[in-house]
Amino acid sequence: MSKKLINTITIIFAVVIGFCAGFIYLNYITIPDTDELIKGEVFYSYYDGEIVEKMPISTNAGDVSVHFLELGNKFTGDCTYIKVGENIDILIDCGSRSNSIKTVSNYLNNYVTDNTLEYVIVTHAHRDHYAGFATSPKIDSIFDLYECEVIIDFGEQTNQTSNTYNNYIRERTDEINNGAKHFSAINCWNNVGDAKRQFILDEANDISLNILYNKYYEIDDKNENNYSVCTLLSQGEKHFLFTGDLDDETSLIESNDLPQVEVYKAGHHGSGTSSSEDLLAQIQPKIVCVCCCAGSSEYTSNPDNQFPTQAFINRVSIYTKKIYVTTLCIDYDENEYTSMNGNIVVMSTTESIGVNCSNNNTILKDSEWFIANRTLPDGAIE
Repeated sequence: MSKKLINTITIIFAVVIGFCAGFIYLNYITIPDTDELIKGEVFYSYYDGEIVEKMPISTNAGDVSVHFLELGNKFTGDCTYIKVGENIDILIDCGSRSNSIKTVSNYLNNYVTDNTLEYVIVTHAHRDHYAGFATSPKIDSIFDLYECEVIIDFGEQTNQTSNTYNNYIRERTDEINNGAKHFSAINCWNNVGDAKRQFILDEANDISLNILYNKYYEIDDKNENNYSVCTLLSQGEKHFLFTGDLDDETSLIESNDLPQVEVYKAGHHGSGTSSSEDLLAQIQPKIVCVCCCAGSSEYTSNPDNQFPTQAFINRVSIYTKKIYVTTLCIDYDENEYTSMNGNIVVMSTTESIGVNCSNNNTILKDSEWFIANRTLPDGAIE
């Protein structure tokens, strides 16, 4: 039961309200079985595409699973859940609208067994990334549904003055008042107080969460996307890169010693303005996961520029064919959408890594949508 609801019960006729709230909660939150969300147990090797072994989601010490979530509507948005071992739960963003909260919380409740998110990262102040944290007082946000220990976000670097932004500040403040620690990305980079550039998640197995430098933590820009908090999850020699919607990637490349990565969450939903040639040459990703509604006209009527864009395909496909996309738009105007790969889960143990998706494991270039709407460039990995 949410913290907002608990506070209401203590004020207004506890017995009556408690009974009603309990009834509403049980009917609102119906947690599906894990099998409904993660169909099958077989993971595929990204090295050769062949089945290597049955690998259910593991929570053993040293293991990491990264989940790129569908959001239950036609809108493009980001939400990435990370499980480290048995006890560490991380959430990076929660778009795209407030009605995504039920979809996300139903999923999280299969893995977050103690109702606590150790780390919440809110990359920037666009609702497709933070709507789940920025609800009105009458709607339970992710902050209300879970105890959050550490919140890392864009701090004061925003151009927003909207009701959504004000809702976020209120919800974040309430969570801080309930015991959460809040750090801006620049304070993390500068190791100010308890803020850290590197958070050790599992010292014995060399797993850490690293806040990368982005010059827009410190300077103003008209493009809200450039304020995005950028992070690198490291599991020994395996690395996972998350750049939010960052468009100008110059300082990210120049100011950080970026390694080659196993997994890259496609910048800005697979837009033509992110995932630059310079960044890709540095990180050389083996697996790329795109959080978007493929072919949606939400932002543009130009088919080439709809996520994931042809320009993105041209750049990334020379490094890997292992590209996965969460959702597929059927008809934006008619509110018709379906799963593409669905919830994309990368399971990385101390010995191996693989991908499994809730709908299918078809890589992007082999999908019907791609064949009808995109082409592979010369030099693409077949």
